Amino acid sequence: MEYVVVGTGPAGVIAAETLARTDPSGSVRLIGGEPEAPYSRMAIPYLLADNIAEEGTHLRHGKDHYKALGIDLVHGQVTSVSPEHKAVALDDGGKVTFDPVLIPTRSQAARPPGPGMDLDGVENCWTLEDARKIAAATKKGSRVILMGAGFIGCIVLEALASRGVELTVVEMEDRMLPRMMDHAGGDMIKRWCEGKGVTVLTSTQVSGIEASNGALNVSFAGGDGMEVDVVVCATGVKPNIDFLHGSGIDCEFGVLVDHHLATNKDGIYAAGDVAQGPELLTGAREIHAIQPTASEHGRIAALNMAGQKTRYGGSLSMNVLNTLGLISSSFGQWDGADGGEEVQAVDVDGFKYLKLSFKDDVIVGALALGLTQHVGVIRGLIQTKTPLGHWKDRLMQDPHRVMEAYLVRTQGSSFGY
Repeated sequence: MEYVVVGTGPAGVIAAETLARTDPSGSVRLIGGEPEAPYSRMAIPYLLADNIAEEGTHLRHGKDHYKALGIDLVHGQVTSVSPEHKAVALDDGGKVTFDPVLIPTRSQAARPPGPGMDLDGVENCWTLEDARKIAAATKKGSRVILMGAGFIGCIVLEALASRGVELTVVEMEDRMLPRMMDHAGGDMIKRWCEGKGVTVLTSTQVSGIEASNGALNVSFAGGDGMEVDVVVCATGVKPNIDFLHGSGIDCEFGVLVDHHLATNKDGIYAAGDVAQGPELLTGAREIHAIQPTASEHGRIAALNMAGQKTRYGGSLSMNVLNTLGLISSSFGQWDGADGGEEVQAVDVDGFKYLKLSFKDDVIVGALALGLTQHVGVIRGLIQTKTPLGHWKDRLMQDPHRVMEAYLVRTQGSSFGY
């Protein structure tokens, strides 16, 4: 069997390793579109913060790791996939044939349109090369605008702040982390960042950028603006699927896959950030561009490619974030389920917040800020869809009793009840 994996992120690397170990008689070719060793994008902020060297971003560190497993690591950009000819085309004109192929081509940075977005000094923070440019352009006291206060933006925020820059965060939505936090949580994180010396402008949109005397003049919609040295764009990502146009592979927001990570074309699978697959709680096909989902996708897709029928139960939206020392997390349907209920416990001055969302007597979503002790328990209750019975009513009175609820409903403890 000729196995081909197109993409060297966590999904691709784990898939290639799984294929090599599951079918030692087959050949495995792992194709990466960047001239780098396979690395984790989530490690880039640690590189920017000078906490690790570039080697610390690499997904595997053993000498000749891929070669030792019989994996042929190829650097090249895949430009198209032909299901009919069972081949992928490369940007150097070459072609690679496959029996099955996996497409875990990760996401690409999505920069907003507008005048000046292509100027020197306006950088993404998504690749190792991006990180090199930002590191070279920033030092203590550099004036920096960070566009975007979503999950990626807040990770980059932490790294930039650690470099001692004068940092202004600009977010067009009305709160920080709008896809991970409700207003109570987003506003709390904003106050926390401001208390740490970061300027945060929500409900603010960059309308244009101009170069002037070695600096960048950034204009905001509404007339205001400021002069900075560097603009870092963290305004979102999109699945890297443009090269699939004309292939006949069904795509919507990403590549549509079933419970075996298979596409509509025989022998073609997708995983990770590009895979729009079943969600755990609703069964709807969604994209969850997070490393735990990518890793599990890669493993299960590889098993199916090798003929070991393995069902994927569905992904769960989950994010855990450290923003200048404030830990926040969100899981599942944190914004509520149709016909469901929710409960909140808020300590505004203490920067602590817990929110549980229910569907019937099952927790289907949660938010937590400044609280880490029960995060794993909450995630477990959501993932296992554990019925809480009368403990649902107790949690509606005091959501902090979630550990007790977990022990009673899963371990048989009684706590006197």
